[in-house]
Amino acid sequence: MTGSTGTGAASGNRAPAGPPFRVGLVGYGLAGSVFHAPLIAATEGLVLDTIVTSSEERREQARAEFPDVRFATTPDELWERADELDLIVIASPNKTHVPVATAALEAGLPVVVDKPIAGTAAEARGLADLAEKRGLLLSVFQNRRWDNDFLTLRRLIEDGELGEVQRFESRFERWRPQLKGGWRESGAPEEIGGLLYDLGSHVVDQALVLFGPAVRVYAESDARRPGAETDDDTFIAVTHAGGVRSHLYVSATTAQLGPRFRVLGSAAGYVKYGLDPQEAALRDGDRPDPDRPWGEEPQELWGRVGSGESPLTGGGHPVETLPGDYPAYYAGIAAALRDGTAPPVTAYEAADALGVLEAARRSAREGVTVELGA
Repeated sequence: MTGSTGTGAASGNRAPAGPPFRVGLVGYGLAGSVFHAPLIAATEGLVLDTIVTSSEERREQARAEFPDVRFATTPDELWERADELDLIVIASPNKTHVPVATAALEAGLPVVVDKPIAGTAAEARGLADLAEKRGLLLSVFQNRRWDNDFLTLRRLIEDGELGEVQRFESRFERWRPQLKGGWRESGAPEEIGGLLYDLGSHVVDQALVLFGPAVRVYAESDARRPGAETDDDTFIAVTHAGGVRSHLYVSATTAQLGPRFRVLGSAAGYVKYGLDPQEAALRDGDRPDPDRPWGEEPQELWGRVGSGESPLTGGGHPVETLPGDYPAYYAGIAAALRDGTAPPVTAYEAADALGVLEAARRSAREGVTVELGA
């Protein structure tokens, strides 16, 4: 391998020096083809070396965009030539995350895992401990920390424009009344399917980043669509140690979408509609380019800050939405590999979020409020 990593303070997004780190990508479905491969290829200091997929259709799709990439049929083929690789990215189905990450770490390779890193907080901490013991990078792809609206909200909070935040409402809602099939909608426990662990991983992570540890969790979870085997409409209420209350909604059955964020503070509130444009751009084949704008949205989609009036009737004032920046994640990974500093998202942070998701699942199942750390 050409580089290694330990732990330390994040070093930002400076361009790395030296030969690029060679990346093996496990999985080329939605996560691998839409998010990871394009972002890896767009990152200075990283090169997409090998994709693991047994599907000839997906290989042809990958060759069209990355003509120099190599292929493997199983992850085991990567461990056999571990000395030719510097980073493993796991974008395969959720049930494979723990065994493949364990094998990669035991082969001496740094690892990025798509969320959720595991099915339980204990499994996530076990992986984090293994990586720490071996002195290897282990990070979780929580790309929505670099959504345009989330970056804007962080700045508003840090600048004190909302005063003391009291309630954080976050919605990741869709209107998908028909099931699509596949492991994400499977009710088999080993698949780790359902929206709680899918979109819920994002909204919980964002809440913990903004407002710190959770001490209490209450949740309601339903499978509403005909034939649904796992949750497709879930609400999570989180009380943070600092007193902020987060109300988090994830749904595939929302015929009228609510605001992405409604954040209420002692001085003002912030309301923002619409989703960050980066996923749609990546799905459409657009790619990050340092010479072109990326992650920007038109002024009519900007959120509003104010008090006492509805933003829909012109209350408050518009606040420019900062550009989204998914490329920052892999730029941070490249810097961490080069400098031995901490990755942009740690496995221990992911374990904390999984603790909230586990509590939410128990709360919804048993109809109880779950105290954390008690």
